Amino acid sequence: MTRKLNTLHKYIFSIFFVYAFVGSWILPIESARILAINSIAGRSHWNYVSSVIRVLSKNGHNVTMFTPFPEGNRDNYTEIDTSNDHNEFKAMDLISTMDLWGHPLSFFKFLRTNRNLMCDIVYENDQLKKIIENNEGSNFDLLIIENVGHDCDLYLANKLNLPFIYLISSPMITFAERSVSGDIPNPAVISHLYADHCIPKTLVQRFSNTLLLGYNMILLSYDKFIRKFTMNRPYDLETSTKQPSLSFVNSHFISEPSRPFPQNLIEIGGIHLKPPKKIPNDILEFIENSPQGVILLTLGSVVNMSTSPDYILNPLKEALAEVPQRILWKYEAEYMVNKPKNVMIRKWLPQREILLHPKVKLFISHGGMSGVYETVHAGVPVLGFPLFYDQPRNIANLVNAGMAISMDILTVKKDAFLRNILELVNNKKYKRNAEIASDIFKNRPMSPEQSVLYWTEYVIRHKGAPHLKPHSLNLTWYQYLLLDIIAVIIVFICICLFLLYLLIKMFHKHILKNVLNTKAKSE
Repeated sequence: MTRKLNTLHKYIFSIFFVYAFVGSWILPIESARILAINSIAGRSHWNYVSSVIRVLSKNGHNVTMFTPFPEGNRDNYTEIDTSNDHNEFKAMDLISTMDLWGHPLSFFKFLRTNRNLMCDIVYENDQLKKIIENNEGSNFDLLIIENVGHDCDLYLANKLNLPFIYLISSPMITFAERSVSGDIPNPAVISHLYADHCIPKTLVQRFSNTLLLGYNMILLSYDKFIRKFTMNRPYDLETSTKQPSLSFVNSHFISEPSRPFPQNLIEIGGIHLKPPKKIPNDILEFIENSPQGVILLTLGSVVNMSTSPDYILNPLKEALAEVPQRILWKYEAEYMVNKPKNVMIRKWLPQREILLHPKVKLFISHGGMSGVYETVHAGVPVLGFPLFYDQPRNIANLVNAGMAISMDILTVKKDAFLRNILELVNNKKYKRNAEIASDIFKNRPMSPEQSVLYWTEYVIRHKGAPHLKPHSLNLTWYQYLLLDIIAVIIVFICICLFLLYLLIKMFHKHILKNVLNTKAKSE
């Protein structure tokens, strides 16, 4: 027995010695120095961006972050507060917001007209100016920028001569996909980001999808061309062909139909999902003392629902008063007129934690990406009131997954609202489909956090990883669309037809001449 133990000890020691020897030759990944820019003052955008940055700083990389949402410095994280430069998008009036952004073309117009303002906010920051003017690119190994469809960030990447990564806080920005990944999404199978359908199934949807994509891309190209002659900003005159090494996109194939992506696009939808915290006692007691369960109602941080007119609020209150469930309603005012007895209002609700509670039966939501992943992860059905941007398509994707019903907040009626609530709560197919979506969403070979860490270090390790960039990024628009090939084919066909015409003409002339000669001899 003693001899066997001694042999086992020697065996274990040998294995330990070999691993220690080999491990001494494996160099750890060095801590990278990363410069990161948060481009837009939207709380949901920051939830996504900060989650990516936190993964990197927690794993030993030193991040210098320009953000309008200061959280305070921490280990490996240095913050530069830009909150005074930005106007935060929050607590806006519902009707004004819908007038401004509710239609796809009006939202695109907003992006176009505010492009220079957003770019100026980034570049007029004194500390970023200092980094650019002193050419401090050598102080960093990588640049990370939130992309919202603008191209002014290329100037910063070129001036600092750094490889860079895009963070896209929505699903893929359809009209910017050509500049980001090198590809133009096929409008026959991939819905525009602003579309109200998840898949273009009908002729009308494919037609409108094509028009919307073409309209957006042509106007952006026109704007870029005009800026070169009318603007004197350095980033408007930028002619660099520098492209992102890769892009992290806030999407996943359970909330987006499956589609082709090049290798330089990495989906990390749900990265903002953190371990749940404790629900405040008053809210927890309200939930657990609900015999029929609870419904959560919130339209996000951008819209102030308490400013909604009575013709919207009254049908909601009247319908909710008749359901057997209790209602948790994110409502920004201190007091709600004619509040139903089964409703609790709060200016803020821990949405993630509430959705994970087993007594939650339904989520009434606007369809922001953060909430979409939270409800998919929790397996809770959704009644959607999409407002603007990607929200109509996000809700349409959940409807396509069989776990949601979509409605229009501006035309909501009590009976339809009540009927849809009861259908979603009582028809078990919606809960079953939500749980299926949840299982698919959680079943991943690599977590979003692991993907961010691996691919970021991959780009640094391979000096920008130029091999990930597709050749399509090097092509002009007419080369990418094969217009030069089509032109050659058309010219070739025209030449062939012309030669055929000459041949027929000569043949016809020869035959006609012989016929005339034969006729003359016979006479």
